[in-house]
This record gives sequence, C-alpha cells and structure tokens, in this order.
Amino acid sequence: NQGQVYESFNMAELWKLPAVYVIENNKYAMGTAVSRASAQTDFSKRGTSFNIPGEQVDGMDVRAVKAAGLRALQFAREGNGPYILEMQTYRYRGHSMSDPAKYRSKEEVQKMRTEHDPIEQVRARLLDEKLATEDDLKKLDGEIREIVNAAADFASHDPEPDPSELYTDILR
Repeated sequence: NQGQVYESFNMAELWKLPAVYVIENNKYAMGTAVSRASAQTDFSKRGTSFNIPGEQVDGMDVRAVKAAGLRALQFAREGNGPYILEMQTYRYRGHSMSDPAKYRSKEEVQKMRTEHDPIEQVRARLLDEKLATEDDLKKLDGEIREIVNAAADFASHDPEPDPSELYTDILR
C-alpha cells in the first residue's frame, strides 16, 4: 500500500524490465487482517492497471514456490517485462515483539502449523517418497543446529565495525 511500489510497477512495465516482484502475503498487516487494510486482497492483481501479469502461489508449499518462480523468471527473461508473484504465507507470531497477536486465535495458528507448515510438508514428502529416513532427518537437523549456533556465536562475539565502514562499498 505504498506509492513507490506503484511507481516502480509503472516504470518496470514501461521499460519492460525483467523484474519479478514477490509479495509476501502473510494474511495480517501490523495488528489487523489484510481485508481490513487493503481494498484489494488479491495482491497478484496489483499490477493489472500497468498490464503486469501476476499469480497467487501457496507460499507454504516449496514445490509450488519453485514452479511459480521458474515461470516468472522465464517470462521476465524472455523480454516480456515484469511479473508479480503473491506468496500466500502465514506468520506464526506477532508482527513484532510489541504485537501480542490477539487478532487471531491460538487454534488458527495451531491449525496452520499442523496442516501447512512448509518444513513439515517437505519432511513428510521425504519420508513418504523414501528419500530419507527418520535417522537421516535427525542427523541433518543436528548439523543445521550446529551451523546456526556457530553463526549466532560468531555474530554475538564479533566486534562492532568501525564507524568508517558505514561508507564502504557505496556506489557514488
């Protein structure tokens, strides 16, 4: 709902830029449902007045996201101009630390976690298609946790950069 977004849509279509706009629709703005904050809740249609095609994608389904991304990239790379992908996702927690998320029920959140969580969907597919075993996934989970913990440890112990670094690598 910001003016500069529409300005960029206009220029991208005028110049046929190979841009793919990804709109993450997690169903809630800051403290309110999307339907109370936007007159048009099908965000894939936001480029219609600029002749920019778009589509809604189940952003919780890894395979659907990949397939839509490939379609959008092909469209843009073929010189057709920009494309819009609306990823329909879900935010499990509040918008920020100050958002208690009282605008939705615990049951709603739990249902989304149980039925639509992307990591659990991939995990189930790997097991169902016998591409991995429970032991494989436990081992992988442990390896990932080690990587994340090492990165967090590095970040928390890394010294703050010198203020002069603020102006490093800026194109002037």
